[in-house]
Amino acid sequence: AGMNGTAIENFVCVIFNVSFMNCTWHVGRTATEDTQYFLYWRPSRKEDVTECQNYIKDNCGRHTGCRFQNVTIENKNAYFLVNGSRSGQNIQSYEKKILLISDYIIVEKLTPPLNVTVNCTEASHRCSIWWQPPHTSHVKKSSCFKYEIVIENK
Repeated sequence: AGMNGTAIENFVCVIFNVSFMNCTWHVGRTATEDTQYFLYWRPSRKEDVTECQNYIKDNCGRHTGCRFQNVTIENKNAYFLVNGSRSGQNIQSYEKKILLISDYIIVEKLTPPLNVTVNCTEASHRCSIWWQPPHTSHVKKSSCFKYEIVIENK
């Protein structure tokens, strides 16, 4: 239902600081200034669908994103729906069920590694470096991470 080109495009969510998530999108190609979008999501099958409470808006006041707090995606599945209206007419809906392991619609910006410790010995000209993996929203295996160390002489 709804006129072609009114559905949102380029839907992306970014998780950061473990439990915050921003989802953004572009308005549809044929969307007019009075088009308004509404985001609903369900982080798991056990939970109810809820509407965004903190929208990001463009210059026309249209919703082009949402900020979420205290996000947990336990079972690695999430369901998103963006619908809306313009001048009392329905627009095309956007629906997406996301499997976090394989879909790249959700990106997680990681915190730095924790408890970084460096021990250098002058006699052997060697340094040992230890750290703990960063906190994440859903990755439980530390073997999933690859690290790069940049050493600078100052």
